[in-house]
This record gives sequence, C-alpha cells and structure tokens, in this order.
Amino acid sequence: MISKNQLKLIHSLEQKKQRKKTGLFLVQGEKNVGELFGSDFEIVNLFATAEYINKQSAQLTTNKLITVTIESSIEELQKAGTLKTNNSVIAVVKSKQYSTPVIQDKELILVLDQVGDPGNLGTIIRVADWYGVKKIVCSPDCADLYNPKVIAATMGSFVRVQVSHADLCEYLSGQSQPIYGAFLEGANIHKSTLENSAFIVMGSESHGISAAVSKFISDKITIPNFGEAESLNVAMATGIILDNFKRQ
Repeated sequence: MISKNQLKLIHSLEQKKQRKKTGLFLVQGEKNVGELFGSDFEIVNLFATAEYINKQSAQLTTNKLITVTIESSIEELQKAGTLKTNNSVIAVVKSKQYSTPVIQDKELILVLDQVGDPGNLGTIIRVADWYGVKKIVCSPDCADLYNPKVIAATMGSFVRVQVSHADLCEYLSGQSQPIYGAFLEGANIHKSTLENSAFIVMGSESHGISAAVSKFISDKITIPNFGEAESLNVAMATGIILDNFKRQ
C-alpha cells in the first residue's frame, strides 16, 4: 500500500519548489517508466500494481537503480498520480542537473527562450529526440523540465535529451558557431543554406524571441506559409525547422 507520508510526498512533487527542495520528480505510466529502466536515472520508489510487478519482474529484480518497489492498487495509483489514464505504475525519481553544453562538431543545440507551456516543452524534447538532438538550453523562465506535464509529454525522451537552464544572453554571447532564430520576418528556410553545427533559437508561444536574445541571432529564418493561419505552435515549428536542418 501507499502510506500517507508517501502519498503526501507524491502530491508535493507536483510543485516546483518541492521538486527543487527534495531533488525528486514523478514519472508516471508504463511508457515513461519503462524508459527509465534503460537509463541511469535512480528510482527511489516504484509504486505499481501486482500485474505490472509480475510483468516487469526481471527488470525489477536486476536493476540496481531501483531502491524500493511497493505493490499498490489501481485506485491508489489513480489517487496518487496526476494522470487520469495512469493505472499501473508511478516512480519517484532523483532529478539531475545538467551543465550548459559546449557545442561539438556537426551538432545542433536547441535554445528555448521563454517557452512556458509544459506540454510544448515536453513535445519539443520528444521532437529533439526524434531528430537526434541531444541538448537543449532553456531560459530560466521556461517551464520546469521535471513538471509532471513536461515529463508526460516527452513520452520517455527526457532520459536521452539533456535539458539545462542558463542566462541565454550570457550563453550565446560566447559562441562562434551560427545562431539561427525563428522569426516571422526571417529568410525562407526552404531556400537557406543551413550549417550542420549551429544553435537554433525558438521563442515563446506568444511573444517570439525576446529583444535581448535577438541581438545574438546571426541568421533569422522563417517557415513559409501557404495558407491563412497566423502562426504555428512552437513545438510544431521546432519539428519543421529541425527537419529542414537534417535534410541538408
């Protein structure tokens, strides 16, 4: 069973200040928890149904990064978790803090400026993973990586993509590689020559790239429109831009 103290801890991890204080976060559902098994994330507690425990018995008995496994009912898991569809497993996991990355040869690094929506951040992490982008640098006011909604939206990609936070002006000011930025008035990305070692800056859903960060953009690019929509969702736009970079 999930004890009262354990339930209190799980619920507290919905709050950023408690995640920061404890150094813990939640991973929920079979898909996301399954991705943990092949990673180096340490699972402090695993709450799961008897059926799930039997199904994953080999992983649970041999994985040294799992500390405690507690059998729980579907009702307990639904009461504890933040996802309505979760009916099998919740993990309490130790968080990691990544340092800002140094760009390597033939590497793309995503830079996110004020992307505040957790669903968008999670989807961007998933898109980055699809296109083989391993590092994302976020401004301090981006959504928190360990927000349950972010983790859920990544569909497990958070274990393969390193997300760090930094003062973007300070970070970008020291770079020598091209810094591309998505702007409505930028050059048509379909007709642009794109470098294979570069930073790609994406702005917030409502305001785009901030004026302060814009000063460090070396190449303004845009996705040409052929219809009537005013704008694209930032996660969708990130996918389109990465696709163009990978094609070249």
